[in-house]
Amino acid sequence: MASKKAKERKYELADDLIKLFGEYNKCLMVTVDNVGSNQLHHIRKSLRGKAVIYCGKNTQMRRVLRQLEADGRPELEQIRSKLKLNVALVFTHTDLSTLKDLIEENKRPTAAKAGAVAQTGVVIPKDVTPLDPAQTSFLQALNIGTKITKGQIEIINDVPLFCKGDKVNAGQAALLQKLDIMPFAYGLEVVQCYDDGSIFEPGVLSISSAQILGSFAAGCRNVAAISLMLNTPTVCSVPYSILLAFRNLLAMSAATDYEFDGSKEVKAYLADPSAFASACASSSGAVAPVTTAAKKKTTTEEEDEMAAAPADLFGGGDDY
Repeated sequence: MASKKAKERKYELADDLIKLFGEYNKCLMVTVDNVGSNQLHHIRKSLRGKAVIYCGKNTQMRRVLRQLEADGRPELEQIRSKLKLNVALVFTHTDLSTLKDLIEENKRPTAAKAGAVAQTGVVIPKDVTPLDPAQTSFLQALNIGTKITKGQIEIINDVPLFCKGDKVNAGQAALLQKLDIMPFAYGLEVVQCYDDGSIFEPGVLSISSAQILGSFAAGCRNVAAISLMLNTPTVCSVPYSILLAFRNLLAMSAATDYEFDGSKEVKAYLADPSAFASACASSSGAVAPVTTAAKKKTTTEEEDEMAAAPADLFGGGDDY
């Protein structure tokens, strides 16, 4: 009877997966290592109405995907090839970048377990611990220098316990548990993204619109530069070609008697720059220019003051 129920449950899960792929065209592939059932329940609750988490055996999911590929969904082969290790699928209609942020917010601090690979390095700081003197031998076995302070064990030096990527041994895990230190945080980790037939790395979701536009603009500038060097007009280089041609026309007009609408103001400025200078000064409210006699008087007074002033330690006067 138990095997019959398990078989029926297997078919139900397969039908659920088929319905999900029929309803959604976007999903995230996540790892569920070190994620307990209670934590997964809270994650499902936080994503309710925004996403659906599907957990199943890889062999069963591959079988369903092969069936869908045969029914005219060849793009799903990309997902099937990535179904390795302990993974689940998170289906959604919302933006994948937003969903990824929501998933990463649901990480929980977790105690280190013996045999686990360290997510990060851990250093025990020198300080008074909540341990009683009876635990001295335990710390000495881990080569940790201690002393007794007011009836409690004090660690006298910072202790690098392990580095990122190291395996945590039983003694290190027990010490962190005794000190009530939870150095790791586990949750769903996004490993692949699927969006309407395309699969890509999660790092792509971190690319902003400004970065995309900046890269596109840089590419356009490079294309325009190459086109101008090769004298080959392109959509990117045509505006620059027009500007360069207009500049050449202005130069020819300035050097000759030829004049056109665009060069009238330039030729007028070259003929009488002072007229434009006075117009700019009057429009901006600038003070009238100082006469030559006033300039000479001011200069003479400044020179007399500098000569009377004592030199500083460096002999540089006001320059320093």
